[in-house]
Amino acid sequence: MKVSLFHVVLILLSFATTCCSSSSDDIKTPIEDAQDPNPDDDDDDDDDDDLVSTSVSFVEEHGQLRIQGTNIVDENGDTVQLRGMSFFWSQWNGEYYTAETVKWLKDDWQSTVVRAAMGVDEGGDAYINNPDREKQKVFTVIDAAIAEGIYVIVDWHSHHAEDYVAEAKAFFSEVSEKYGDTPNIIYETYNEPLDVSWTNTLKPYHEDVLASIRENDPDNIVICGTRTWSQRVDEVIGNQIDDPNIAYTLHYYAATHKQELRDLAQQAVDAGVPLFVTEYGVSEASGDGSIDVGEANTWWDFLDANNIGWCNWSITDKVELSAALMPGASFQGGWGANDLSQSGTMVRAEIKANN
Repeated sequence: MKVSLFHVVLILLSFATTCCSSSSDDIKTPIEDAQDPNPDDDDDDDDDDDLVSTSVSFVEEHGQLRIQGTNIVDENGDTVQLRGMSFFWSQWNGEYYTAETVKWLKDDWQSTVVRAAMGVDEGGDAYINNPDREKQKVFTVIDAAIAEGIYVIVDWHSHHAEDYVAEAKAFFSEVSEKYGDTPNIIYETYNEPLDVSWTNTLKPYHEDVLASIRENDPDNIVICGTRTWSQRVDEVIGNQIDDPNIAYTLHYYAATHKQELRDLAQQAVDAGVPLFVTEYGVSEASGDGSIDVGEANTWWDFLDANNIGWCNWSITDKVELSAALMPGASFQGGWGANDLSQSGTMVRAEIKANN
């Protein structure tokens, strides 16, 4: 069949129109490409696959702690106020010295510090008679705190530590050799001295034990107990230990110790004495009796105003008001509201509100 030039032109025009029409929806103009934030992504790709986690642990964020004036500061010089929980005497409620409990305190309570209370001599079944068993409990807590990226206070939990100088030196020498190169560790050389002289007994004791720590660890913070259940922090004024990274222990129980003790503490702070509350309760000093909610809040306000870190007493299910847990609470964390005592509920809320 003979085809005219006119028909050829019509066929070509029709073909060109069809091609342009079918491809126009698949071709993006330069403006459309510029507006598309991911022009090379397949629509079916999961964008989350390309995200990189930037979260860091609390210790990774703050690093090596030190004393500056009366404050604890981090490696950048920023003030750090640690808040967390103390475990109970290791020889009596050591079942809670688990990695799972430490993880739960970090994840759920948002604790930035935990305290392992090495029971030294009470009850006849503590460190003095069972050193390897009790050390393993404390090492479990230390290892877990390091793994979770929080700080850990290693406490020589005694009321008569001046009677066990050699044992304290051996213990802290081992701990500092094992963990002294990590920034997580804080040493507490004497929990609660009784009515013994700061000048003649306590200061020489602390200096002796401190020397065994500093042989292995030159820079982690050491906290030193004070006279009368670690309350007479005012006696340290003008008679501090010659080491730049020393804090001094203040203990209180809100339903017993009130403004008079806060005044002594403020006197010490005003004189340049750095404090750390390694143990306190919202109950009476017996650990029982009553809970004073008003005084508990007044104490928390006082500690915040002075940037004083703290650990609450304690992670135990013992039947007493200072216990954070109800009887039978799991040794592995995972506690619900019904597992927490009034104290545990109050303290958890305070930690979460601030940390």
